[in-house]
Amino acid sequence: MFFKSSKINEFRLWGLLLTLIGMGLMILGTAGIILWGQSGKVFAAIFMVIGMISMLGSVGIYFWAGMLSTSAVILQCPECHRTTKMLGKTDRCMFCKTILTLDPALATDTGEDSTSDGDGDGRGTGQDDALPLKS
Repeated sequence: MFFKSSKINEFRLWGLLLTLIGMGLMILGTAGIILWGQSGKVFAAIFMVIGMISMLGSVGIYFWAGMLSTSAVILQCPECHRTTKMLGKTDRCMFCKTILTLDPALATDTGEDSTSDGDGDGRGTGQDDALPLKS
């Protein structure tokens, strides 16, 4: 991951970037009419279409990220103890950016028993326990 954030936040970031790029292209295209008058309308039309395609792409990415978010594993981060979502075998905490895994073979510390929620009653919270990833 390039920006060192959770996978869901990465998808949302790319959706936001496509939205801003699309809006910028549409504004730039509209500026073509002001700069070149009637001959700038072709320039404006081209940039409006490209900007609209970028905006539709961002809608698709936001929709995809939302669908992935509904099926993501919800767990508690062992570092910041906040509830976060995880995609795949490894991911980062949405809040503290700690690399997490559910695969015991990749983990550095096995932590507590997965049925315990840390208060000693052994009932658990119904959430999966994440493990920090080996460096």
